[in-house]
Amino acid sequence: MRYRFLGGTGLEVSVQCLGTMMFGAVGNPDHEDCVRIIHAALDAGINFVDTADMYSAGESETIVGKALRGKRRDDVVLATKGHFPMGEGRNRGGNSRRWLTRAVEDSLTRLGTDVIDLYQVHRPDPRTDIEETLGVLGDLVRAGKIRAFGCSTFPAEEITEAHHVSERRGLPRFRTEQPPYSILARGVEKDVLAVARRYDMGVLTWSPLASGFLSGKYRAGQEVDLSRGRAALTPARFDPAIPGNAAKLAAAGELIEVASEFGCTLPELAVAFPLVHPAVTSVIIGPRTMEQLESLLKGVSVVPDDATLDRIDAIVPPGTNLYHPDGVWQPVALTDPALRRRPVGDR
Repeated sequence: MRYRFLGGTGLEVSVQCLGTMMFGAVGNPDHEDCVRIIHAALDAGINFVDTADMYSAGESETIVGKALRGKRRDDVVLATKGHFPMGEGRNRGGNSRRWLTRAVEDSLTRLGTDVIDLYQVHRPDPRTDIEETLGVLGDLVRAGKIRAFGCSTFPAEEITEAHHVSERRGLPRFRTEQPPYSILARGVEKDVLAVARRYDMGVLTWSPLASGFLSGKYRAGQEVDLSRGRAALTPARFDPAIPGNAAKLAAAGELIEVASEFGCTLPELAVAFPLVHPAVTSVIIGPRTMEQLESLLKGVSVVPDDATLDRIDAIVPPGTNLYHPDGVWQPVALTDPALRRRPVGDR
């Protein structure tokens, strides 16, 4: 395992971060098996674990808490996230002072810990002033509830705005960003990664396997089983009949050949690819089974050479997204018609 410093936090983390989205009802409901997978990752040298309150409605955090009881907790940089609604009712989500204060306390309870090393705002919230969000996160640092905080899947302009507000108001700033980044989704290369590097932010990237498209199971001309695995969770991303998916399948097939000629598997190449970028600190791997963990861990020793990277650039040009990497979430500015239509009398 290799290690890098997480931006300016002073925290030294493994270049592979164990993501736990698949632990719980959404993926692997066997708590004991999930605990064994977490322990195996730690034994392999991973010291960075990322979860979120909304993963299986808090179940993932509970599993992580079980796995890290005792001395294990002292060796781990523990990260979680908040923003998405938890339960029914108003004011049970978003980035407000009221909700984030409650969300952190709930996460601490589920995780069975006194402090969260890295707390991340899971998505932007256009209805909450960024000054409000930065203010409460700074207060949570001073209260000893969290050690550092960052953002996840924020557009470059909102990251920049947050830093400007921090400077103008004398508030603590986002120390990390967690963007989607893979060979098939390179859009963040255009702006987010450059902005993160400019502000010395640590970057932990998610979905290196492109929601399973880079698992090596898919290529053009082969039938896709939409009833199993990732394809069952988001069939619209895998169905060859849906426009855009054919390009992903074609690229995946070409990348299988690139990986083979380089001497590794496509998943190994996929998890190694984000770490080549100078802005990236760690890549999040999200296994559901022990077999998947063991396969992904092999990618830590893969270092693509320039010739291999040139071939990847030819298949998926830099800055290009072959699919929308965050398909499960859309900005409120797009989903709420009232935010993009003038009232009839003002048109």
